[in-house]
Amino acid sequence: MPLHRRLTVAAAAALALPVGTAALATPVFAQQAQEPAVQIVPQPATTLPLKHTPQPTTAAITPADLMTRLYIFADDSMQGREAGTIGNVKGTDYIASQVKAMGLVPAGDNGTYFQTIPLKVRTVSPSSTLTSGGMSLAFGTDWVGSSTHSINVTDAPVIFGGSLGDTASTLADSAGKGKIVVFYVPPGTSPRATRGAQRIAHGAVAVALVGIEQYMPFFTRPQTFVDDPSVMPPNANQSPATIILSNAMGQHLGDLTKVAPGTQLGTASLDLQVSVTPTPYPARNVVAILPGSDPKLKGEYVAIGAHNDHIGFNNRPVDHDSLRIFNHIVRPGGAEQGGKQATPAEQAEVNQQLAVWRTQHPNSQRADSISNGADDDGSGSVSVLEIAQKLASLKPAPKRSILFVWHVGEEKGLLGSEYFTEHPTVTRDSIVAQLNMDMVGRGDAWDVTGETKEGAPLHGNPNYLQLVGSRRLSTELGNLIEKVNKDDHHDLALDYSMDANGHPMNIYCRSDHYEYARWNIPVTFFTTGGHSDYHQVTDEPEYIDYQHMAKVDNFVEDVAVHVANMDHRPIVDGAKMDPHGSCKQ
Repeated sequence: MPLHRRLTVAAAAALALPVGTAALATPVFAQQAQEPAVQIVPQPATTLPLKHTPQPTTAAITPADLMTRLYIFADDSMQGREAGTIGNVKGTDYIASQVKAMGLVPAGDNGTYFQTIPLKVRTVSPSSTLTSGGMSLAFGTDWVGSSTHSINVTDAPVIFGGSLGDTASTLADSAGKGKIVVFYVPPGTSPRATRGAQRIAHGAVAVALVGIEQYMPFFTRPQTFVDDPSVMPPNANQSPATIILSNAMGQHLGDLTKVAPGTQLGTASLDLQVSVTPTPYPARNVVAILPGSDPKLKGEYVAIGAHNDHIGFNNRPVDHDSLRIFNHIVRPGGAEQGGKQATPAEQAEVNQQLAVWRTQHPNSQRADSISNGADDDGSGSVSVLEIAQKLASLKPAPKRSILFVWHVGEEKGLLGSEYFTEHPTVTRDSIVAQLNMDMVGRGDAWDVTGETKEGAPLHGNPNYLQLVGSRRLSTELGNLIEKVNKDDHHDLALDYSMDANGHPMNIYCRSDHYEYARWNIPVTFFTTGGHSDYHQVTDEPEYIDYQHMAKVDNFVEDVAVHVANMDHRPIVDGAKMDPHGSCKQ
């Protein structure tokens, strides 16, 4: 699942130091006991191995099968499965080999199981230049930039656009046309709010942001996008560039908290050089079909999906165990809370738990730099494989056909599911429902699985399952899911907290089901929720609850069969969506 702010922020804690730092072997931190003790749910025993010998899988959905599949799919050899890399190619090769062995029908490009999306990379050259007031600013230190296209302007007027989030002081319409517009970003402003700067500065050459220097490294990274006119925003190649100025450069402009919007700040010349190249390796959806058994209904499809990608690896290894303990206590949402720092009481608890761990596991330190994505979304990917094998064994097959899609590029912004629904390999109107599985391998009491709309933490249990979107388009689909859970004795504890209208985490818009829902296809998102290993190198197969995952998978398989065997497609009675509008939970 991608971060809602579209930033993959690595958790950087005092304990998570680079490998080779002496503090890893003997953690030393100031003990402060002035605050109340931190209330922490005890960690479940970790008894699973780092490596697992694969075993033959069976037609039944079992914990053993899921364990075999996930230890393969989330192995270090997959290098974090980032879209457009060799690791993701290996992962999608594995999925394709499995569905071929099951006898599923290829439904990708040219008779294959793969639908390749035109994923490309935009890179800003470090030789790009920015000069202002006779001073040349150093790229990467004084400023960085991001743009969909190259920009070269000389002596462009620079004006102040105001403070982001301050509705009392906004720039007049079109005042920024042809100019570079500087915005001040107050401390604590959500990174998502910075995207609004381009909408305020209509027709600007560039928007320059002051106050978020910490995001400069992110902006220097190459940015991936799908080179497809049907999914690119209108006038994408005319949108303003985004520049981040260092705090020191911002100070040269004066005290921006006291400057009125529209104030002239001088002129600047910008030469932003952007190159576009294909990703080094293909980015591929894996698509397969189990044909239905009813001649009248086999032309309709129940889609079941997960995403096959994760966030790759980095070149700055950290100590696995210290990071995991730190995040669980300080950042129980993992990367969702990437900037949160430890309180003295939390740090004391971290120190204590790490000392106990080191005593119980001497000489167990390990450097880790690969985000394996065992739960996100290795759990969903192998769950869909297990469900496919179970459905393929049924005699007769379900009446409607089952469409399996393992989407690529979800972590980069739902790219693969967006591309598939824009260019479906079956008729889009023939898809009667989509069941999405993303992060279905955790959900016990130790995990903070999310939060209520009001901000109260949620915790899992042995029967825990979150549902999102099940009644947003089709009340009938949501009711059927409840009925299957009760009548077929799955007895899962269904949690709808994350589905609340206006929920700040916006989960409905953050996984692949949304790309189907925007076309008014009824959807349900099945997940056991978040946890402190989310988007961390600690999301490993050894921490998955395979019994729990098998219970969820058997339930989703049962739901799929019921939908496939209905005498009519699920009735759409919810508010119709604009396929090219914006998503709002």
